[in-house]
Amino acid sequence: MAISGLVITFNEEKMIGKCIDALFKVCDEVIIVDSLSKDRTVEIAKEKGAIVISQAFLGDGPQRSHGLPYCKNDWILNLDADEFLDKDAEEFIVKEKYLIGNYDAFSFRVKNYLADKLIDFAGWYPDHKVRFFNKQTARPSDSKVHQKIITQNEKKVSVHILHYGWASLDQIIAKKNQYSTWHAQQLYDQGKRINAFKPVLNGSIAFLRCYFLKKGFLNGLDGLTISLIQGFFSYAKYAKLIKLQKN
Repeated sequence: MAISGLVITFNEEKMIGKCIDALFKVCDEVIIVDSLSKDRTVEIAKEKGAIVISQAFLGDGPQRSHGLPYCKNDWILNLDADEFLDKDAEEFIVKEKYLIGNYDAFSFRVKNYLADKLIDFAGWYPDHKVRFFNKQTARPSDSKVHQKIITQNEKKVSVHILHYGWASLDQIIAKKNQYSTWHAQQLYDQGKRINAFKPVLNGSIAFLRCYFLKKGFLNGLDGLTISLIQGFFSYAKYAKLIKLQKN
């Protein structure tokens, strides 16, 4: 069964070559939708044999949807540039286990890494993402941040994606800050309105959930740090929404 790899990129020159090489292990084509990168992302992608489509960033979901018509196959492996299939996920696809049953999308477990250290605490594992789907019956949502795949019949499978998203805590905080800005704008555009207590309440709940309920406290300073970052993201998202309301 032929599979199309689909990746959205912006300034991913450090990762995109490795990402494309990994995708070609299970895909017969790789489509890159690039958001007008300023580095060598496009050049590297073309050298590696990918088809590159240039498109100013439309948002997470719309950007992925923009690439679907360029994919010649129905089955889509839609990874980010810093995501790779683990051995068990490669086997799942190569042996065509996804054809067993009437499923049109598969949610894989995600192993999130900080540098080379697995973050398997404070609720960060098992994280699940749908990255493999049939475009005839499933598609990315229109959400501009943290999109989901809209599917008729999804199945969770115990195979893994390796996510090397951050080289340092500074990068995690910077990305969470950017995501909170996008998410706040999305909530505002959807008509969401909140009171002044919402940022503090949700930020506190997010921290307590990660640190106590998800047992982040068992991981010392790392567990405390990750839990605080989760609380910060939730707080910042709603604080920025209040700012949008006032403006």
